[in-house]
Amino acid sequence: MLKRTRTCGQLRKEHAGQSVILNGWVNRRRDLGGLIFVDLRDRYGLTQVVCDPETGDKLMTIAHKLGAEDVIAIKGTVRERPKDALNQDMPTGEIEILATEIEMLNSAVTLPFLVTDRETGLEDLRLKYRYLELRTAELQRNLEIRHRAAQSVRKYYYANQFFEIETPVLMKSTPEGARDYLVPSRIHKGSFYALPQSPQTYKQLLMIGGFDRYFQIVKCFRDEDLRADRQPEFTQIDVEMSFIDEEDIMNSTEAMLGQVFQEVLNVNLPRPFPRMDYTEAMHRYGSDKPDLRIGIEIHTLNDILTGCDFQVFQSVIKTNGAIAAICVPGGAQFSRKIIDELTEKVRSWGAKGLAFAKITETGLESGIAKFLDGFEKNLIQTFGANVGDILLFIADESKITYPVLGRLRLATAKILDLVPKNVFKPLWVTRFPLLDWDEDNKRFVAMHHPFTSALPEDRPMLASNPETVRARAYDVVINGNEIGGGSIRNHTMEMQQEMFDTLGIGREEARAKFGFLLDALTFGTPPHGGIALGFDRLVMLLVGTENIRDVIAFPKTTSAASLMDGCPSPVDEKQLDELGIQIKEK
Repeated sequence: MLKRTRTCGQLRKEHAGQSVILNGWVNRRRDLGGLIFVDLRDRYGLTQVVCDPETGDKLMTIAHKLGAEDVIAIKGTVRERPKDALNQDMPTGEIEILATEIEMLNSAVTLPFLVTDRETGLEDLRLKYRYLELRTAELQRNLEIRHRAAQSVRKYYYANQFFEIETPVLMKSTPEGARDYLVPSRIHKGSFYALPQSPQTYKQLLMIGGFDRYFQIVKCFRDEDLRADRQPEFTQIDVEMSFIDEEDIMNSTEAMLGQVFQEVLNVNLPRPFPRMDYTEAMHRYGSDKPDLRIGIEIHTLNDILTGCDFQVFQSVIKTNGAIAAICVPGGAQFSRKIIDELTEKVRSWGAKGLAFAKITETGLESGIAKFLDGFEKNLIQTFGANVGDILLFIADESKITYPVLGRLRLATAKILDLVPKNVFKPLWVTRFPLLDWDEDNKRFVAMHHPFTSALPEDRPMLASNPETVRARAYDVVINGNEIGGGSIRNHTMEMQQEMFDTLGIGREEARAKFGFLLDALTFGTPPHGGIALGFDRLVMLLVGTENIRDVIAFPKTTSAASLMDGCPSPVDEKQLDELGIQIKEK
């Protein structure tokens, strides 16, 4: 085999005259009046190869037979291209290789889609032949960015005295939150391991073990319904620190993310990241992960509209609901059709309806304009509204009004193309509620996880008013994407047991599920906390895609299947017998 001496993206005009060997795939072959041009591709780039009949019949015979994606080795001499043949769109566009020898390393059958254009194949077809899609320029770039991001993350933590420590992949099942992937034990029949949804308990145990700065880039698993940004197996940057508070975790995470964006994209993230507590985020943006690139904010109007004769508004005020609105710049251009579509959207999101008022030269234009006489000036001043804008009102229960306006904010910004490209707006959202109420099971559940600590000033209310207790928790958000979340942990057995009690986890159940952790907390546990960042989501942001499958080499479908190798798949009866498992018929 002719082993390469250069790569296909490496050669420039200063290499003219050199004899080289290149290995790669045939990207394209063109037969032009006797001369044959071959674009040879590897992951480093593309180089044009010229096959001239004067070189000999043997070379031309092979060149004529070359097809797309054949794997070849070529030997030849680098030469500058003629001035009229320069290609400024290619890094190697000033040179070409005059081939003297071609070796066919392997041929390719007809492709199911074009590697030069992945959109020629539907996604399911591309996932079936994922190894071919990996040859496309887009996925090559995406996975290179993923690699460089991982390098940058490790570089930061290594430089800041963190130990990279692996935690077990086979662990105890603790059925809180999403469903576990279970692994049956052959030796201990009837018992199961779980694949980790997170290394949470292990990283806390590492703090107890004296490793005060830990991180790893780790695979995690959740058996849940999938979305465009979810996979059954995913990767997270897992971090834990001892003898710290929230500020230490947030400062360290900002520095790490700042380094990643600088080294991978040459982008400077503005630091320090803004901070906003959960309640403010919900009331201003209708989301606990607001996209700050969009300048539209929610304003609560209960005080301003007290006395308004519009029956819907009066009813909401009397029942302690929330009247709120957004002002959409340029939204007065919305047609009746668009407003009707937005109305249907807000109803599907749980609201009863949508009211609107367009700002015109003569005042407010709206079906409810007559009810807003006397309130018009105050409304316009509150929003800083201009002629050509539109006010969109939701009046409902608070738990409906703000989230619906948050989604409406995103929808209208998308319609009017108000989201700037290539801009990154980071944010910390802090002081989340410690607990959520589970209506189906009539009990409180942890908003983050049961190891999160309450704010010291709120902790006395755990027994009497648990719904008012705030957590020492924080999420890092960039452009409306939750990139990571963390918290300060319960570091005494008493604090942890109190949390279990609040969640309705009895002493016996807590001991069965978490006895090892409760015991460990009695042996001098330092104050500690951490964060987990979704590495796949971070890479999605870096490459500019909304589909997680674009940043994972071998992803699953939204039904958690691999179309390439056919998993999950049935197994032999013998394997099931060894595990003591019998498949139950539906």
